[in-house]
Formats: sequence, structure tokens, C-alpha cells
Amino acid sequence: MGTTVFERRVPSASVISRSLETTRSGVFWTEDLPEGLRPDRAPLRGAVAADLVVVGAGYTGLWTALLAKTRDPGRRVVVVEANRVGWAASGRNGGFCEASLTHGHDNGMSRWPDEMPLIERLGMENLDAIEAAEADYGLDFHFERTGQLAPATEPHQIEWLREVPTGDDVVFLDEAEAQAAVASPTYLAALWEKRNCGLVHPARLAAELARAAEERGVEIFERSHVRSLDTDGAGVSIVTDDSRVDAAHAVLATNVFPSLLRRNRLMTVPVYDYALMTEPLTDEQLAAIGWRDRQGIGDMANQFHYYRLSQDNRILFGGYDALYHYGRRVDPAYENRPDVWARLASHFFTTFPQLEGLRFSHQWSGAIDTSTQFTAFFGTARRGRVAYAAGFTGLGVGSTRFAADVMLDLLDGTVNEKTTLEMVRKRPLPFPPEPAASIGINATRWSLDRADHNEGRRNLLLKTLDRLGLGFDS
Repeated sequence: MGTTVFERRVPSASVISRSLETTRSGVFWTEDLPEGLRPDRAPLRGAVAADLVVVGAGYTGLWTALLAKTRDPGRRVVVVEANRVGWAASGRNGGFCEASLTHGHDNGMSRWPDEMPLIERLGMENLDAIEAAEADYGLDFHFERTGQLAPATEPHQIEWLREVPTGDDVVFLDEAEAQAAVASPTYLAALWEKRNCGLVHPARLAAELARAAEERGVEIFERSHVRSLDTDGAGVSIVTDDSRVDAAHAVLATNVFPSLLRRNRLMTVPVYDYALMTEPLTDEQLAAIGWRDRQGIGDMANQFHYYRLSQDNRILFGGYDALYHYGRRVDPAYENRPDVWARLASHFFTTFPQLEGLRFSHQWSGAIDTSTQFTAFFGTARRGRVAYAAGFTGLGVGSTRFAADVMLDLLDGTVNEKTTLEMVRKRPLPFPPEPAASIGINATRWSLDRADHNEGRRNLLLKTLDRLGLGFDS
């Protein structure tokens, strides 16, 4: 087995340790919210009646509530959240808002090749609508239509890039051009997709969606843990410890947390992702790395890094390790991994050695809801009164809006180009119960790492998963 660039060019231990000396454990995005946008809403009390109740106040639930009121301003919409608006994945992701609804073109082509032209058009329309939402709803979530840069850091990845058709909005960059765009000695080539991605401030997006929804009459209750879903009557009731909402329809937007529907309990697993945020770069540091077009960046490895600039010119650097823990639990104890943050810091300074001396201000982690098709699945339950979407697998910033549209269409019984997609109609395979889930997931992760060390060649396990429709190729 070979070595990767991150093993061949390792910064000194002193550079890594100094960069993390004053790093605090906390999510930069939520701490960066202005006082007026920080969530602080009352819990649900007593019995409330509604036309639509939404469980979960992350992106999926908030887009659903806002779009429901946009479609029908007279509809009474209630959102119930166990913690605070945007506190989980919606407040701690990288802020990459992509057009892809399938976790990348290749993953979509391996599953729904005949539908991909339509899916890609719908994905671009969805991204355009998110960009327009700032003006349409009077929001400010720091949207930048930067596109995305995919650098090759190993020789075999260059050919992968050359296989992608280029044009006005997709540009292949050779080594000199790639390093002129972003000055990293690890770049051997790159692909710049100029229109397929925007960057957002994750916590501001959640907070602004909640504000716009409330301005239009949506009621949001925080710190209200839904314990059960009751459909014995004519409608739907969601029940907390001492309160309830009775509605005609419900949307379940619970992301990585256990579903209220038994049929979905094995459909996702929580995989932990880790990130670092630097202190703001000086003008001299910015000049040293270029990055004038401010693209979001995700490298080509199976265990890939993602990184981007914030509006105040910090660098978020995350990814590589994606850790699953036996038992499917979401547990704050899994978020504290000094070894992972040290590895990320090492990889950061391999990528940008000219930034040695820069410190990281924040470190954090969060759980990603992963499905076996590596992108969201959709459906209805309880005689069409309940809709759900989950399994976004780390690419939900943009596709949660699409999911909201789909779920509202499904509840309305609408037949259109979205609801008739096989991607929407067909459920993926569930994950097996333990211990098979842990064995399989960690064996797959080990195999993907081996492929990165073997010029991308996939072993027997990965080839078998590919044949079964369970392989991952973003």
C-alpha cells in the first residue's frame, strides 16, 4: 500500500500543538449569531390544534413550515423542537449549499441514471430558489454563489477529473492553474464547477428561516420532546410528556434522531463528523493562499476534506474521519475527539504550510444521518397523513428545501415530476441491526481508506457493495 500526501508531508508536532493550544470546544456558527437571532422560545404547553404539525426545527422542518405558509397563508402550522432551532446538524455543518440532490453526480448515476437529467435540473432550480430566498423573504444567511473546487491531491485522481465533461460552468485546471486559484502544494489539478454550489452561514440560515416562518404566522415551540405519534383518530396527534398538537397532517423532520415511525428505525445511522475553524486570516495570510474566488473546496479522496472561507475570512476545515459508534446512539460523549482534531490540524497545515502559526479558535463535531443510498429518502405513512424525509448523509443544506417541497406535495396528493421520481418513490435498503451494522460500516470505512492508499482501487467488499447498490461514489 502507498501513502497519501497527508502522510508524506507531515507538519511538526509543535506546529500542530500550538495551533490547538487555545481552541475552544464549541460551534463557531451558533456562537456567531447576533443576539436577536439566538433561539429562545417557550415550550409547548397544553393542547394545540393545527392544520400541519412539523416535528423538528432544523432546515427540513423550517423549510417545510415556511413553504407551507407560502403555499397557503391561512394554514395553521406548528413546529415542535426537542432542543433549540438549528442546534444539531443545521447549526454545525460546513455551510456547503449544493445543487446536487444525489450526493454527487456519480452516486446519482449509479442509482437513477435515467432520471439524472431531470434530477439535476430540479437540483439547480432548488439552489436558485435558495439563493432567491434572501430577497423573497427578507433573509440574510450570507449566501455566496461561489461554486465548488475539487482538487486532485494524488496522481490517480487527475484522470477522474478529466472524465468530467467541461464547459462554460465547469472548468478543468491543470497543476499550475489549480495552484494559482488556491495556493496549496498538494494540488495536482482541480475541477471548478462554478454554479453548482453556494456557501451559507449555517446557523443564520436556520435562525432566519425560523424568523421568516414566525413572521408569517408559524408557531415554533422549543424544548418540547415528542414522545409519540398517534393516528388512531381522524388526524394526527404528536404527544410530548405533558402536551400535544392535534393536526390534519404531520411532517417528521427528525434527521439523525430515532424516527417516530417504526418502519424507519433501521433506515439511518449516525456518523460523526469533525471540524475546526481558524481565527480570522490577516490580509497577508489571505494573499499567501490566493483563494480570490472563495470557492467551497472538497478534495477527491474517499475520506475527503471539505473547507471554505467564512465572511470574516476564517477557514473552516473538516471531514476525513467519519466515525460510527456501536448501537446507533447519538451521544454528546462522541463529540470529544482530540485525536481527530489533531489529525485535521495536521492535514490543514499540509494543505497550507504557508499558514503555519495560525491558530484554531473552535473545534466541534456532530452526527450525520446516513442512509444506504447516501442521499435522502422520502415517504408517507399512516394512510397518507404523515410525511417524512431523512438520510441526507451530510449534503442536506440545499436538499432539505427540495425535501420540504416533496413532502408537502405528497401530503397534498400532488402528482408531478418530483413525486413521480423513482428517487422519491423507492425506499433504500435499511441498515442491519447490531452487531452487523457496526461490523459492516467499519469494514467499509477501512476499505475506503485502503482504496485511498491504493490509487483508488476498490477491494472485494467495495465491489460487492457496488453491485448491491450500496456502494458510495460521490
